[in-house]
Amino acid sequence: MASSPFLSKTTISFSSSSISPSLPWRSSHSSPSFSTAFRTKPRRRTLTVQSKIREIFMPALSSTMTEGKIVSWVKSEGDVLSKGESVVVVESDKADMDVETFYDGILAAIVVGEGETAPVGAAIGLLAETEEEVAEAKAKANSASSDSPASSSPAAEAVTPTPPPATSTPAPAIAQPSPPATYTPKKTVATPFAKKLAKQHKVDIASVVGSGPFGRITPADVEAAAGIAQPKKAVAAEPTPVSAAPPKPSAAPSASSAPLLPGSTVVPFTTMQAAVSKNMLESLSVPTFRVGYPISTDALDALYEKVKPKGVTMTALLAKAAALALAQHPVVNASCKDGKSFTYNSSINIAVAVAVNGGLITPVLQDADKLDLYLLSQKWKELVEKARAKQLQPHEYSSGTFTLSNLGMFGVDRFDAILPPGQGAIMAVGASKPTVVADADGFFSVKSKMLVNVTADHRIVYGADLAAFLKTFAKIVENPESLTL
Repeated sequence: MASSPFLSKTTISFSSSSISPSLPWRSSHSSPSFSTAFRTKPRRRTLTVQSKIREIFMPALSSTMTEGKIVSWVKSEGDVLSKGESVVVVESDKADMDVETFYDGILAAIVVGEGETAPVGAAIGLLAETEEEVAEAKAKANSASSDSPASSSPAAEAVTPTPPPATSTPAPAIAQPSPPATYTPKKTVATPFAKKLAKQHKVDIASVVGSGPFGRITPADVEAAAGIAQPKKAVAAEPTPVSAAPPKPSAAPSASSAPLLPGSTVVPFTTMQAAVSKNMLESLSVPTFRVGYPISTDALDALYEKVKPKGVTMTALLAKAAALALAQHPVVNASCKDGKSFTYNSSINIAVAVAVNGGLITPVLQDADKLDLYLLSQKWKELVEKARAKQLQPHEYSSGTFTLSNLGMFGVDRFDAILPPGQGAIMAVGASKPTVVADADGFFSVKSKMLVNVTADHRIVYGADLAAFLKTFAKIVENPESLTL
């Protein structure tokens, strides 16, 4: 057989496969037609994989986000989109964010409308490349929407068969009380008072049939055997187990389905409230402890009056003081997330709790120990404005390493804060109030004092660590000259 270069190449390519080189028909199929057919398969596979109708997915805008709510669609069906253009505004668990498209095309169909929610990764819209594919995309969206009720109907059908098994389950429950009635203990079991009554009334206790648990003889059984009392209780005791069982199931549903008070309304959680609720439940699994510390604020109040005209807020002063104290006590700035190890965070990011409409959010002052007081105040004002407008980016509210909660402006003198998941400590600051103080010589004076309570993760922060941190924080607040450096 002539050995042409084409045949030799074909032979080498097939030798790399799993076919044995000793097969006799190997050379007979090394023909151009066979090799050509073999090479066309990858081309056909490439054409089938390409899709010109793309899905716009619900993005994960934060690490804790599991679903998102469509606030508004910036574009309408039929609009031509360019890569990087905003398409829809999505409400995450913390903020409202614009979602951009990664491709050019036409917004063919909106799958999830305004005000509706969808899980992360679900399709919320369809993007077509050409106008010819818009109809196909709409048909695809309609088929997807028609499949959802079809999937719910079998669920309803699956629920309806449940009542027949429910009627069959009470059967063994009723059959169970029969063993106590037929149970005959080898040894006569009676209460001490029943034995005493049997001796008084000369009743053979072995001949008495007990109505108590496992045939236990009760005083009523002895009195019935002696003829003192009719066996009404013994007769009533037999149906009692049967009649006592049904009231318990009926009592449970009545407690769970208690009617609402007149005029009451049920309001579902917003996305932000659901996220707060989830975080609060997660915090219950962390072993925490609390330490309080009174701090004199006369010097801090005087400094605040000087820098207030320059735009400095009390929140910025407290955040700066906490950051400088954390720099000296890094263990309080640490975090434990897996319960097996903890991390010394390289940055000191102070998260400050802010009440917004319908929830709570904690904008983060990143690297608060490195920023000067005036830049820190300016940054804080920008974060508060973005928080009120629900325009915070994920890194601006999820990167905190220590949280500060201040209710002093409301006149609250003391409170305890709940530790956020993933952080080592949170500080609750009360109001500064005039307090009568006695010095070492016994002289009384009036000074302004505030009470600071810190809740810490006891897995990484211990009492001595937290006490040392609070002592340092108190020195900085009582001598606040370092805050303006």
